[in-house]
Amino acid sequence: MNIEILSIAKREKSTYDPLSKELMKMISRFAKIEDVELFNKDVTKAHTISPEASKEAYSKLFEPHIAKSFNVILHPDGKLIDSYEFSKLLDGKIAIKFFIGGAYGFEEEFLKKGHSIISLGNITMSHKIAKVVLLEQIYRGFSILSNHPYHK
Repeated sequence: MNIEILSIAKREKSTYDPLSKELMKMISRFAKIEDVELFNKDVTKAHTISPEASKEAYSKLFEPHIAKSFNVILHPDGKLIDSYEFSKLLDGKIAIKFFIGGAYGFEEEFLKKGHSIISLGNITMSHKIAKVVLLEQIYRGFSILSNHPYHK
């Protein structure tokens, strides 16, 4: 299986990087995983204009990545699921992409391109923390699917 996590984020060092790398290493036992952070001058400019312009800039960055894969979009208004339901998202897929939006979220048209729209919870968290939570759930999901004791 191939997994891509795509996020609107500037590439910068974070205190969460070691944990992200460790979780990606753990996941690599089950699947090939790639972390793609996207940010360009159009996003920077859009942030000075409006939330709507920002969402449009995010969509333009993400659009080339919507492909022949199962697309999961993380969104505050998405479905709240438990770890067992999350594991079902992974089950039997050849390729899956997770999209983490920018500070202003997603355009409605982009949300329609997702196969599943989920929420990590009702609290607001930074992109780096959301990515760590997502990585942990991916590993937990594979653990559930393979009856690995990690989930217990």
